[in-house]
Amino acid sequence: MIEVCRTIRTPPERIFAVLADGWSYASWVVGAAHIRAVDEGWPTVGTRVHHRVGPWPLQIEDQTVVREMEPNRLLELDAHAGRLGVARIRLTLEPVSDNMTRVRMGWMAAAGVARFFPEAVLSPMLRPRNSETLHRVDDLAIHRQLRAA
Repeated sequence: MIEVCRTIRTPPERIFAVLADGWSYASWVVGAAHIRAVDEGWPTVGTRVHHRVGPWPLQIEDQTVVREMEPNRLLELDAHAGRLGVARIRLTLEPVSDNMTRVRMGWMAAAGVARFFPEAVLSPMLRPRNSETLHRVDDLAIHRQLRAA
């Protein structure tokens, strides 16, 4: 599993609020281009965000499905990308203090072409992408905190 980590200066509840807003998915997931629909009840297990991934005009219409969820602590997703396969993403939120949270994002190929590439090949591409994803989560969580205050 390829993992990145970021400490965000806000409590886990603020970060999970970003993850729990299915309509914000394309704002924090690098590569997601457009949200077409969000299942009612997102992010309960089995619910989906229906999205497009990739650059226009080569976008793929697919979905991301919740595999596991513990509010303010854990969100595990299967992100589908057409024939490219499925990525399993695990986001864990660990409180460091009252206003600091360590967010870990793990990524692994669950199905498709990427399963055949060694981690040494995928990691140089995915670590920066996943770090940017956590940077976006950070920005959204802080922005929401400032707006709510």
